[in-house]
Amino acid sequence: MTSASSESSDHPQLGPILKSIQSPEDVKKLSDQDLVSLSEEIRSTLINCLSVTGGHLGPNLGVVELCVAMHKVFSTPKDKFVFDVSHQGYVHKMLTGRASKIDTIRTYKGLNGFLLRTESEHDCYGAGHAGTCLSAALGMAAARDLNGDDNHVVAVAGDAAFTCGPTLEALNNISETTKKFIVILNDNEWSIDKNVGAIARYFNALQTHATYSAVRTSAADFVERVLGKAVRKIAHRVEEGAKNLIFPNVLFEKFGLRYFGPIDGHNIPLLIKTFEHLKTLNDPVILHIITEKGRGYQPALDNPGKFHGLGAYKIEDGSTDTVATPTCSEIFGQTVTNLAIDDPKIVAITAAMPGGTKLDIFKNTLPDRYFDVGIAEEHAALFAAGLATEGIRPFLAIYSTFMQRAYDMIIHDIALQNLPVRMCMDRGGLSGDDGPTHHGLFDIGYLRHVPNIIHMQPRNEAEFVSMLKWMASYDQGPTAIRYPRGTISGTPLDQPVSPIELGKGELIQEGTDVALIGLGTFFDLAVKTKDLLEKQGYSVSLVNPRFIKPLDTALLEKVARKVKVVCTFEDHVLMNGFGAACIEHLHDAGISTKVVRIGWPDVFVEHGKPDILQELHHISPQAALDKILPHL
Repeated sequence: MTSASSESSDHPQLGPILKSIQSPEDVKKLSDQDLVSLSEEIRSTLINCLSVTGGHLGPNLGVVELCVAMHKVFSTPKDKFVFDVSHQGYVHKMLTGRASKIDTIRTYKGLNGFLLRTESEHDCYGAGHAGTCLSAALGMAAARDLNGDDNHVVAVAGDAAFTCGPTLEALNNISETTKKFIVILNDNEWSIDKNVGAIARYFNALQTHATYSAVRTSAADFVERVLGKAVRKIAHRVEEGAKNLIFPNVLFEKFGLRYFGPIDGHNIPLLIKTFEHLKTLNDPVILHIITEKGRGYQPALDNPGKFHGLGAYKIEDGSTDTVATPTCSEIFGQTVTNLAIDDPKIVAITAAMPGGTKLDIFKNTLPDRYFDVGIAEEHAALFAAGLATEGIRPFLAIYSTFMQRAYDMIIHDIALQNLPVRMCMDRGGLSGDDGPTHHGLFDIGYLRHVPNIIHMQPRNEAEFVSMLKWMASYDQGPTAIRYPRGTISGTPLDQPVSPIELGKGELIQEGTDVALIGLGTFFDLAVKTKDLLEKQGYSVSLVNPRFIKPLDTALLEKVARKVKVVCTFEDHVLMNGFGAACIEHLHDAGISTKVVRIGWPDVFVEHGKPDILQELHHISPQAALDKILPHL
């Protein structure tokens, strides 16, 4: 490869055809057989490179032929490709001049794991959450019509995206907005985990219907045999056949879209001929393709959930290194399951992420009280609210970055009615290699000003378990807890923990010069800063706040009155964060002690290893020392 990191013999070389692809124009010059060979080279490169960097292997292996055919027929950046979530955009990146950098994917200063408008002119829309592509692409199509242009807009959405509210809202508006619009339904039965719900069952019924294979085979035979006007007739025949035999409810035609398929999403000649026909239509259309997530790599086929997105792995068998210390997600899943065994009122809710949140532990133990609502965070929050009105104790587990999508429901339905929904926000804090779409750096800001909500963060694993137990017993209103990806401090779960009391923090050490308040995962930064200060002879107070809201104002005032400077630490943006809450209260209390803060700046933090990003953004004991010393 041509990137600096690929000079090592540990990195695979690009195949001869892939090496020749410097832009999509090079794809157009290739024969059908060359395109098949190119697809094989892309798969080999992905399997080898991602074994080192990690990434979304399964989804990208499943869309290789699709992306190759799209770039053969359409012309970016004039034509617009909008991928839902865009985690399956690696192949698109490789076909748009970035193949030599694919071994840098998700590494600091390397390619982003999602599409990024600032990375390439071929990335017309950046995303990282599901259900976005139809609405965004429709906006582009409407803009094209208003501007008098004639380019194509192609939205690529997985079947799981059709469990998502925004996707259905966009479907409702397509036929009223434009006449030239192509939707590709990439049907593989999976999002991160196995798709659930009525719509997922509907698509699965198509795949398993007795007539499916015949329709797909006929479609391939017909389109490959004929050209020109005959293609149009055959496409219509396939459409009618699918409608009459498999689509009795004519789902998409009810939304005003012409439906084509299902066809084999790995048959490049068929895809090319179909796309060429769809380009001639002046109607909104949806092409239903069947693909295989993880195609070409047996471990990914055997375990599509694991290989949706993972770290480094061994190519020969797909195995990954085991971690001796349980992650916070694992602790959460096991603890809530244990609590539910003893309390029949406890239920668990996830939005299509049983593996990521580790609620698969709960599912396997108490399936009747486990609810996976699909990629529908807004519904999940409302569903939890409804459960809570009837005396059920719901634990709602959603990543911090995805909980943002349910913000209106948190305010209007949960907090306003003071319902005891337990919001458990995995990935609270930096999410490292996933980048700005997945960093959980905003939940303190978007929750702390909402009345009735209690918000906590533990400083170690044992305290995390204690907080979850406390939440289970608290029925007076909504509670939220944020916890990181991976581990907090790696401490044993049986480490002694003082009792959790509402709105009460811990004074770990009392001093007279500096007060260090370390929230959650950044408590260890406060400890290391304390050691630096004590080496210079300063007397230091050390506080574990535990509660973000309600803030332990009595403890804050106590330590602030005794010292010259207070320093807060938080794995969150400083804007409207925990430190800001401390400043506000001390100001209102008339306490003039200087407050300095360590946390993330008012930017969308890039992707990279947490230690690299922390150093880059001056989040370290030394940086804290540099801020504190001028005030002593």
